[in-house]
Amino acid sequence: MGDASMEPNISTPDNTAEQDSLFSMMGMFLISLITGLFTYYFFFRKKKEEIPDLPKMQSVAAPVRDSSFIEKMKKTGRNIVVFYGSQTGTAEEFANRLSKDAHRYGLRGMAADPEEYDLSDLSRLSEIDKSLAVFCMATYGEGDPTDNAQDFYDWLQEADADLSGLRFAVFGLGNKTYEHFNAMGKYVDKRLEELGAHRIFELGLGDDDGNLEEDFITWREQFWPAVCEHFGVEATGEESSIRQYELVVHTDVNMNKVYTGEMGRLKSYENQKPPFDAKNPFLAQVTENRKLNEGGERHLMHLELDISNSKIRYESGDHVAVYPANDSSLVNQIGEILGTDLDMIMSLNNLDEESNKKHPFPCPTSYRTALTYYLDITNPPRTNVLYELAQYATDAGEQERLRKMASSAAEGKALYLSWVVEARRNILAILQDMPSLRPPIDHLCELLPRLQARYYSIASSSKVHPNAIHICAVTVEYETKTGRLNKGVATNWLKNKVPNKNGSNSLVPMYVRKSQFRLPFKPGTPVIMVGPGTGIAPFIGFIQERAWLKQQGKEVGETVLYYGCRHEREDYLYREELARFHQEGVLTQLNVAFSRDQAEKVYVQHLLKNNKENVWKLVNEGNAHIYVCGDARNMARDVQNTFYEIVAEFGNMSQPQAVDYVKKLMTKGRYSLDVWS
Repeated sequence: MGDASMEPNISTPDNTAEQDSLFSMMGMFLISLITGLFTYYFFFRKKKEEIPDLPKMQSVAAPVRDSSFIEKMKKTGRNIVVFYGSQTGTAEEFANRLSKDAHRYGLRGMAADPEEYDLSDLSRLSEIDKSLAVFCMATYGEGDPTDNAQDFYDWLQEADADLSGLRFAVFGLGNKTYEHFNAMGKYVDKRLEELGAHRIFELGLGDDDGNLEEDFITWREQFWPAVCEHFGVEATGEESSIRQYELVVHTDVNMNKVYTGEMGRLKSYENQKPPFDAKNPFLAQVTENRKLNEGGERHLMHLELDISNSKIRYESGDHVAVYPANDSSLVNQIGEILGTDLDMIMSLNNLDEESNKKHPFPCPTSYRTALTYYLDITNPPRTNVLYELAQYATDAGEQERLRKMASSAAEGKALYLSWVVEARRNILAILQDMPSLRPPIDHLCELLPRLQARYYSIASSSKVHPNAIHICAVTVEYETKTGRLNKGVATNWLKNKVPNKNGSNSLVPMYVRKSQFRLPFKPGTPVIMVGPGTGIAPFIGFIQERAWLKQQGKEVGETVLYYGCRHEREDYLYREELARFHQEGVLTQLNVAFSRDQAEKVYVQHLLKNNKENVWKLVNEGNAHIYVCGDARNMARDVQNTFYEIVAEFGNMSQPQAVDYVKKLMTKGRYSLDVWS
């Protein structure tokens, strides 16, 4: 209570020995009495002051439930809520577009992250007149929900709620090259109906392997008429651009309060605090960056990130997410074309004060920081961006061209596909090719999507490298139809992360995303790994771990690798390491296909067919686990078809039976995929 701190202020006379005994005794008595009274008074006075404070603290600790989207909708006059399950930001972008559309039909919408709300409140949505719930749900990996939709997915699986008063529609985002195409969108649509909800428009299935933007526009242009018919409303005809954020320029701001690239907490890169995740990445130093291939046009690289003192834990098969930065030359060119001072400090503040999303990216910041760390300036912009930008084209022909590409007309869709998507025109290329298009930079920053983290399969084992994460990647670089050289954002940024003495240029913001791509629990279980190109990455970690287990005296089962590359002398990745593991007996079989070293191309599936009897024996008798990593569009499909053939031949099964056999392996976790398109 602070009593002791008061005691040194009370002192006794220095010359007590010279006083008579009576005075001495009385003085000591009086001093003791005063000290006691003072202490007593102070103690109880403090107590009385503190007692009334407690109810005040309790009274402010019970605000209106923030997790209720129903209360928020009632408070802000909204009747349409668009939930998004988003991993890369596209589903969130579509949700925002649908919520903005609502005003054209006399309705009011809001986009919502299901992670931030209590979804059991869906049963109460009928309390709001003309209410509708829309779900833009992306599927992640092999049929999984996105991170922010995991709780919603779990709730749907367990819920026995009565949703008979709920009206809904679902648009799914997926990729047909994956085994479980649009699994999340399909599940949400089916499950809501099972719980009694009323579907007002058919499920939309967007395919990112084709043209996801066109799929969305086609669904959307039929969705809104269905909404109008259901609620008896008409389009208002308002097609004007509506700004979501307002610009605030800071002329006198404390630079310590300005974001310089952090993903979440201000100054989080200067003052690192675990746990590290998507909103709080760890700045890992690159300790090694070496070229893996000896020749050829491509640059394949191996990087090692130091995670010492980060408390980050990972397992073989997990993914590392890195936040890249855009090429400074592209940023500078945008600034020059728009005649902007890129170092101006500004904020974009949401005009909707009730919105959970106060800014489109961390603010206040500079335009240079926003275009470098926060905004995607290299991917072709979507049609809604072109529509909003069209108003700034002073040339009538360019304005008409932009509006046409943003329309739902067949001619417009074809023009967008050829001029933007197939030509891979990013925002800089569009500004260069349309000289009259000069939008305000703040509106451009509002429209561009967020720059997303890039995921890489970890190429190391935490048992062997507990303080390091290894990455294997190939730099992306290609010439477009317009003759421009486009470079992959993350791979070219990583390529330049060369370890140096002060480390300033070799820091990588990163975090770990857990995966289901796991070695068998029992070390004695055989494994068959299929991974051409950079698909070798997780298997380097797997083999390292099996070698470590063997060193610990564990009995390790057969470890079989099928690896493929173009040329033996050019891009045989981890050649020495694999040879050493094979020599030591950890890698019991090393099967390598060099696709372009002979007239007829040889791929990993051909090697599997050559060894089909051994493959079947490992799977059927040895209960082997199969792992496939790499390209989803061709390789993973061809490999899967090869397994169907092997199972059908040696298991004496029909084709449908063989397919069912392999599907059951997947269900049991004995056939795992880590693929991308």
